[in-house]
Amino acid sequence: MLIDARGLNCPIPVVKTKKAIRESSSEDTIETLVDNKTAVQNLLQMAKDEGLDAVAEQVDESTYKVSIAVSGAVQKTNAENVKADNEVAKTSNIVVAVSSSCMGVGDEKLGKQLMKSFLYTLTTLETKPSVILFYNSGAYLTCEGSDCIDDIKTLEDAGVKVLTCGTCVNFYGIADTLKIGTVTNMYSIAEHMMNASSVVKP
Repeated sequence: MLIDARGLNCPIPVVKTKKAIRESSSEDTIETLVDNKTAVQNLLQMAKDEGLDAVAEQVDESTYKVSIAVSGAVQKTNAENVKADNEVAKTSNIVVAVSSSCMGVGDEKLGKQLMKSFLYTLTTLETKPSVILFYNSGAYLTCEGSDCIDDIKTLEDAGVKVLTCGTCVNFYGIADTLKIGTVTNMYSIAEHMMNASSVVKP
């Protein structure tokens, strides 16, 4: 099954591919065409989350193909995903949503200092978030030049999932400077927020 998702904005390539996986038979291979590396990373991560094998290749200068093998275990994986979603809703699943490189509104220098302090403080708390989402200018915090990398790495080492918006790093031209965590897409961001027991926005 071939999906041409070239020219489509995040998270449409992921959404279309997930839909195709759900509707496919156990012998199918889903091939999705996209036109940027961030979309490739998003599709590979989605496949990994689904428990499916995937490979990517560059077809030409502006086209990439991600092939996802829908194994015989996909129905089990789908059932497990539904169960996991239900469990997430019942458990304490705290998501921290960082939408800016600054904390609060006012002086930018102060805001950056407060954000660094906030992220450091998370490393010292007994209860830690399950996921930290970085988007808009918050994406700068996981990239080269950020003075928060060490604290975010400490959180990741403690089991916190660190996800940065792929559309955002592309918009700011910093996609190649990501230092910690993985890129994600709006589908995943929305999914994490909707399944969270609480969303903390510093």
